[in-house]
Amino acid sequence: MARTKTRSYTAEFKEQAVRLAEEIGSARRAAKQLGVSEANVHNWKIKSKLGKLKDSKNNMSMTVSETSEDELKRLRKEVEELKKVNYILKKAAAFFSQDHLK
Repeated sequence: MARTKTRSYTAEFKEQAVRLAEEIGSARRAAKQLGVSEANVHNWKIKSKLGKLKDSKNNMSMTVSETSEDELKRLRKEVEELKKVNYILKKAAAFFSQDHLK
């Protein structure tokens, strides 16, 4: 199975692609001239209209931050569960070791 390489584009490149598409009047032709997919140009146009194209770095950091928070929450929950399991195992070990003393 062939691996595809993920490309990352600078905010300036994306802005220029959007301007080119608007000047030409076609996202397809702009994408072809720039050597990118038409879907990318369409997505960049939408983000540009929403004002999210310029602060893509901020959006990325928020995504990473949110992902880190989710992971931290999951890990804290796992720690609590492991503490409970450890407590139960200690109690069971103590119970069974007392059984041998009798």
